[in-house]
Amino acid sequence: MLTIDLVHTLDPETSKILDVFDFGICIMFLFDFLRNLLIAKDKGAYLKWGWIDLLSSIPNIDALRYGRVARVFRILRLLRVFKSGRIILKFLSKNRAEASFLTLSVLSLLVLMLSSIFILHFERGSDSNIKSASDAVWWSFVTVTTVGYGDFYPVTLYGRILASGLMIMGIGMFGTFTGFVGSWFFTPEAESEEEQSSKILKQIKLLQAEIESLKTQIQKPIP
Repeated sequence: MLTIDLVHTLDPETSKILDVFDFGICIMFLFDFLRNLLIAKDKGAYLKWGWIDLLSSIPNIDALRYGRVARVFRILRLLRVFKSGRIILKFLSKNRAEASFLTLSVLSLLVLMLSSIFILHFERGSDSNIKSASDAVWWSFVTVTTVGYGDFYPVTLYGRILASGLMIMGIGMFGTFTGFVGSWFFTPEAESEEEQSSKILKQIKLLQAEIESLKTQIQKPIP
């Protein structure tokens, strides 16, 4: 989103679509910052880099005077992500279920954004009632969720092809989401490495105590 808006000059309605998703992502960034601040043991140490997270949470709204400047801090945030790429890859490799859920969530957001942009360009200039950014975003959302209210609908060939693909993807994505949620409810939570290490250490201490007891009994003189 940052690259598209910086490299290309977009029409106002397409920019509005990007702003909608930009606002939603910024809200996620803000909750992430607040959560990390609350759980941080040393809040001062966290704020040494955390201020970038806070400033990158400023939406691209004209009412906020420095809204566009916040994009620079989002780039810095992305650089931090790339810097800690090994840690992220290690986490994803060990937590495949969470990694798959995260990948699917990002893919869903990307599909919604791109389908909103494409349907707006396909249907513009035709007899379709999808004329604005809000119409396009709403149509994409109800289509990918397979609700399909019918208040907005495509009339062009490319728009209908996009709608067909979006509905098929929606069925697959939400079926997968349902599977993940069901597995979290019915699958017992796996123990963390720290819990496993703690149990192993306790067992080792018990074995050592038993060995010492056996040694004491063996060393006793036979009456």
